Amino acid sequence: MKTYKIAILGCENSHADAFIKLIMAGEYEGVEVVGVYTDDESANARMRESYGVYTAERYDEFVGAVDGIMVTARHGDNHLKYLLPYLEYGIPVFIDKPATASVADAKALAALLKKHGNRYTGGSSCIHTEEVKALEGVKASNRTLGGTVRAPIDLKNPYGGFWFYSQHLVQIMQQIFGYYPEAVTAFVREGQINCLYSYAEYDVYTEFVEGNYCYYASVSTASGVVGSPINVTEAIYKYEMDEYYKILTGGESPVSASDFFAPVFVIDATLRAIETGKTERIERL
Repeated sequence: MKTYKIAILGCENSHADAFIKLIMAGEYEGVEVVGVYTDDESANARMRESYGVYTAERYDEFVGAVDGIMVTARHGDNHLKYLLPYLEYGIPVFIDKPATASVADAKALAALLKKHGNRYTGGSSCIHTEEVKALEGVKASNRTLGGTVRAPIDLKNPYGGFWFYSQHLVQIMQQIFGYYPEAVTAFVREGQINCLYSYAEYDVYTEFVEGNYCYYASVSTASGVVGSPINVTEAIYKYEMDEYYKILTGGESPVSASDFFAPVFVIDATLRAIETGKTERIERL
């Protein structure tokens, strides 16, 4: 039986814990976590005490010694940095949301993944919920007039501000309505940021709400409106790990690079719209 040695870089959030638990439970045959890295010492202590895993002193410590890398760092600015020493080996990578915290990094990382042939997966775990999948089906089978999405935002954080949590809402919207809205207009209110994302044939209204962990989406069609709260449970981590296991064992990347990095371009345009108060066009990779 082939053994797949992996390392997890950036273990500050629940994703690293969930992935390690699944692997230790024997869910993925042949996968072994050889170590983790984080610059957060409390997270390092948790990794050692809870799972007995090796904690590295440098993020490049596993170069040449692993078959795959999972990056779950909270700050998107660390994602390209952590991956750079490993990409030339062509190994499969998991990249948590946001893939990067800048358009420049997104373009650079996309080019490197293509150059070295790295298979990849990741993004927002929320797109794996049953409710998002159901609304995606509603959109696909009806003439769409528009829709709504609500999700939490955390602006007061040391992990890139708006970048840290915004991909959950953005990618839920993209998964249901399409990855390429053309423009965004933002309205800043107390405790929330309301946005109108304009697609070619309809608009989607969204609410980024501070301090309230309510997820909701609806699709408006010619025949009516279908909406649902989105139930985010720990099952989403299993979906993510399943996808990574597929590419680790030889499967293809589940999405195109253009789709994978599209949330970065939407978030960038949203920030510009917040800052300028104007409608901003959304670039593509």
